[in-house]
Order: sequence, then C-alpha cells, then structure tokens
Amino acid sequence: MPIRHATAQDCAAIATIYNHAVLHTNAIWNEATVDDENRRNWLSHRQAAGYPVRVAVEGTQVIGYATFGDWRSFEGFRHTVEHSVYVHPDHQGKGIGKALMLTLIDDAKQIGKHVMVAAIESQNHGSIHLHRRLGFTLTAQMPQVGTKFGRWLDLTFMQLQLDHRTQPDACS
Repeated sequence: MPIRHATAQDCAAIATIYNHAVLHTNAIWNEATVDDENRRNWLSHRQAAGYPVRVAVEGTQVIGYATFGDWRSFEGFRHTVEHSVYVHPDHQGKGIGKALMLTLIDDAKQIGKHVMVAAIESQNHGSIHLHRRLGFTLTAQMPQVGTKFGRWLDLTFMQLQLDHRTQPDACS
C-alpha cells in the first residue's frame, strides 16, 4: 500500500473520511462536516507550515490520511507535534493506521521534532493499543473534558519521544 504526500486532488476523499469520523465516531470532537474547499485550505495551511499530510492509497482511492502540526502555538512547544490519523471505515483493521503512523513518526524525526503527542478519546481502545505498540506512553487522563452525541468524553494523552537529545537546539 503506497503512502505519499497528499495533493489538492485528494481533498474530496480526505473530506469523506473526515466527515465519516465526525458523523459516526468520537475520534473527532467536531460536530460539523467539511467540504472539499475546506480540506484544500487546510492542506494549504499544513503545507505552508512545513507539516506533512500523508495519504495511503489503494489503486487511485485514498483509503486513509495522517498529519501532524503544532501541539500548542507557543514558541516553547516548537519541538512537539500532535498527530491525527484516520482510515476509511471499509479499510480499518488492515494495518493502514500503523503504516501511516510509522511514516509520520519518521517525518517528525526528519524535521527535528522531539516529542509526538496523541490525544485519544479514552474509549478508543484500538487506538490506545496501537499507540502503545508503537512506543507511546500514557501521560494523562482527563475526564469529561469534551462532549459529543449527548455524553461527556474523556481524553487520554500519550506521547512518544522521537530522539534522545538532552538539550533543545539553540537555533530551532
């Protein structure tokens, strides 16, 4: 399964995957769906910031996507990113999420990031298990910090240290 950088032509498929997660899961804590134009703007902003958006493809079909961006916008957090990975519902459970994650981890290392953060709805046991298998450690549990589908949601934070630097680079 090839994984490549996303293009504007992939944005309709990315929107479809995103919207499924919005409408049917607690993976995204938004309630509004998006359109192709919204995802094109989103992709443009990610690329302008120097952050990757990767897609997994089967033939010509986008079956999953992944990205990372600033964890928090303050300069002191510039070495830390938060990632997102979503797989089309017809293709879940086939290792696509793991493959996308491994690519993102490599991308983050390549641009000198130090920590990758995962924010996961606490009942998403599959995602928590995947992150543990990839070396992420549990760092926080935050009860009832979100809401969707008429109930409170708990948030689990996990993180992966990407390198062994003891000091941040002076210039970055």
